[in-house]
Amino acid sequence: MYTKRILVTGGAGFIGSHLCKKLLDLNHKVICLDNYFTGSEQNIEKLLVHPNFEVVRHDVIFPMNYAVDEIYNLACPASPVYYQYDPVKTMKTNVLGAMNVLELAQKVQAKVLQASTSEVYGDPTMHPQQESYWGNVNPNGIRSCYDEGKRCAETLFMDYGRQYDVKIKIIRIFNTYGPQMNPNDGRVVSNFIVQALKGEDITIYGDGQQTRSFCYVDDLVSGMIKMMNTEKEFTGPVNLGNPGEFTMLELAQKVIRMTDTQSTIVFKPLPQDDPRQRKPDITLAKQNLEWKPDVELDEGLEKTIAYFKEVLR
Repeated sequence: MYTKRILVTGGAGFIGSHLCKKLLDLNHKVICLDNYFTGSEQNIEKLLVHPNFEVVRHDVIFPMNYAVDEIYNLACPASPVYYQYDPVKTMKTNVLGAMNVLELAQKVQAKVLQASTSEVYGDPTMHPQQESYWGNVNPNGIRSCYDEGKRCAETLFMDYGRQYDVKIKIIRIFNTYGPQMNPNDGRVVSNFIVQALKGEDITIYGDGQQTRSFCYVDDLVSGMIKMMNTEKEFTGPVNLGNPGEFTMLELAQKVIRMTDTQSTIVFKPLPQDDPRQRKPDITLAKQNLEWKPDVELDEGLEKTIAYFKEVLR
């Protein structure tokens, strides 16, 4: 017998599939909803035999109706390659998708968590980034469909919480990596590993001194569940990420060493609005969730490299 009925939108995606598995391990009934734009049936293939797992093909820009206790809203392409492919659709997914899950949560009195992003901080003038920082975002650039879409979704969540008393939670996800990443999604960890394993040049955009913080997916999922289980009064937003900070050059050198590749590093122009720094202040998560990441970058990269070796065989 299951404990709770939980809807995960974007459940066949990289993070969503890990979340679905963990929720099943915790004895919940999981409804995985995805339109498979960036999600993959392969990510959830091993879960299909589980008696408490149900899969629905659906796009969140259209209303949905499920009797559930909790909703995790992860539906949205998260890598620039995919969210810039159809920016209008990305904005619809963020805004209409948020409204639809909030309408459902209000209707069935479910608790609902929004997977927001560190991109709401834009190219930050505060370092590390605290939740109180309002951000430095270009509203008219090629990344705006994602950055401003997520900011708008946060606004909707807060207003549904204040106006309709919906039980909301907001997390801001910093760079996350691990098994089941899409090899072609254009994210820096998967890019570097795939290029290294293929013996191709490793591409760094800009001078390689821009920084990112990398959180292993198991740590992130743990934080998401802890956030969902907090009391109603703590809505967030709360940063979930690993505060270890690395330059792109440092990451590339690590990947080269760990894959024992003959790849060399090549530099290309920096894309528009690419943030120069990214590092979470996780004080709030430590205080309110008793959460901090456990997996160091070298350990997480080892597991991720092993995964891609199997995928690229």
